[in-house]
Amino acid sequence: MCGRFTLSTNMKKVAEHFGLFAELEARPRYNIAPTQDVLVVRAKDTGEREMVTMRWGLVPSWCEGPKKMSLFNARSESAPDKPSFRSAFKSRRCLIPADGFFEWQTLEKGKKQPILFRRPNGDVFSFAGLWETWTDPDGKPLTTCSLMTTSANETVQQFHDRMPVILGQNQYAFWLDPASEKTALRDLLRPAPPGFLNPLAVGPTVNNSRYDGPECVQPLEEAGKVRA
Repeated sequence: MCGRFTLSTNMKKVAEHFGLFAELEARPRYNIAPTQDVLVVRAKDTGEREMVTMRWGLVPSWCEGPKKMSLFNARSESAPDKPSFRSAFKSRRCLIPADGFFEWQTLEKGKKQPILFRRPNGDVFSFAGLWETWTDPDGKPLTTCSLMTTSANETVQQFHDRMPVILGQNQYAFWLDPASEKTALRDLLRPAPPGFLNPLAVGPTVNNSRYDGPECVQPLEEAGKVRA
């Protein structure tokens, strides 16, 4: 699964990357965790794109609520047909901006080393996402999202067997288009190509979701630790 990611890129650059006419003010994020609000790009009825905030952890519209079900990841192999995600996959697909994500490598004696994966040039990219709106008994809506995962590519599989689905910029429009055909959408749900990401061992600060500063992406050696 993917349980943490980063988005510290200047928001003007983020808006340009996603073809947005207006940018959303947001502070740099270095340790985005489940249940927190995240930035999401989705298509409006007019076909234009908008950037909004959603709670990370998809709550299906038919379930009893967030305490009963909150789905952070959606497996690409099963999500298109699974009741929890089927409706969202059909008509509520989104882009989740990021410029890095973390996985934890299991070391000897059960210790785990956080690994940050990001582009060699540090550029922003996008996870494939799904979103839903759940309404509480008082009629108050809660909009939530989940990011899709797939098998790891050769870079990530050294540390973990799964990775987020990362879409190419030329695939954004097709992913967001509600008219896109299911079989063709499935073909997008593949591991990122070799060389797309670089791994970096970072210090233990990121292990605690309460911390969300630049120290979360500090290389392990600079954090005063010895790499295992």
